Amino acid sequence: MHVLLKLYRSYLLMEKLFKIFVYEEGEPPIFHYGTCKNIYSMEGVFLSLMETDTKFRTQNPEEAQVYFLPFSVVMIIEHLFDPIIRDKAVLQRTVSDYVRIISHKYPYWNRSLGADHFMLSCHDWGPRATWYVPLLYYNSIRVLCNANTSEHFNPKKDASFPEINLLTGEITNLTGGGLPASKRTTLAFFAGRLHGKIRPALLKHWKEKDKDVQVYETLPKELSYQKMLKNSKFCICPSGHEVASPRIVEAMYAECVPVLISQHYVLPFSDVLNWDSFSIQVPVSEIPNLKKILMEIPEEHYLRMQERVKMVQRHFVVNNPPVRYDVFNMIVHSIWLRRLNVCVNC
Repeated sequence: MHVLLKLYRSYLLMEKLFKIFVYEEGEPPIFHYGTCKNIYSMEGVFLSLMETDTKFRTQNPEEAQVYFLPFSVVMIIEHLFDPIIRDKAVLQRTVSDYVRIISHKYPYWNRSLGADHFMLSCHDWGPRATWYVPLLYYNSIRVLCNANTSEHFNPKKDASFPEINLLTGEITNLTGGGLPASKRTTLAFFAGRLHGKIRPALLKHWKEKDKDVQVYETLPKELSYQKMLKNSKFCICPSGHEVASPRIVEAMYAECVPVLISQHYVLPFSDVLNWDSFSIQVPVSEIPNLKKILMEIPEEHYLRMQERVKMVQRHFVVNNPPVRYDVFNMIVHSIWLRRLNVCVNC
């Protein structure tokens, strides 16, 4: 609760002071637009909500504290990337040209060398898109789902935000319906494809081998993925090809305590949320001992964690229009915290 009080005080100050200028240059669908469904949905959701925002967005760049570069990596890949030729230079051309245009038209990029500017991406290639502009890579605030410190994600200036899989784009009825803790009959659950370096170890030790730790590569037809989440005490959330996983938020929506298995991952909103209070983090080396680790958690401790999952759930919910402390506002708050570290014209 102490950490949440810290969040609320900081957030209320941000509401009074923070202003974001969105560059209007660029045409949809590459700019100002993104898909609002599938695992990359949060990139499109943020772009869409930022376009219509009246709380933080300002039309006067002179009163802004940060400047948003509204390109969508997902849309660049979808519309400009040839899957046969596989020329990744389309990222370089698009992003470099955009920064060149706004740096020539406005004084703000050159004034701070990009330090008070931010980009946002949930695509696997989001970090790659910044490689081609050194000031964007080293100076600007990069807001990324794949917040991987082994790929030079810098928590002091970059911000992590959650990957949320909006299958249809609908944002209603995302939460609720989970069974009470006393009626959750499955200890732990995971179902997902075999990719990355962590999941093979998980499936090797646990795939369809234990009635308490139910791990599947392909979920049997008679089982419902959502019902399994809502019937489990713990939901296993291993990284795949990238560190981020939509299963973390899926677990929280189902009021299931997330079990995080990752490496080099900076968790979303970890400046203000104490993840240790509502999730379990298991080292990859301890995957063979997963059941033992979970079984040894006292019931009282588990119940406290589940209550905290319910408390922080609101910070991962998508709303349109946004609601105070929801995921859109939490992303803005993460940007605000990093902007406090930037001194322009000092």
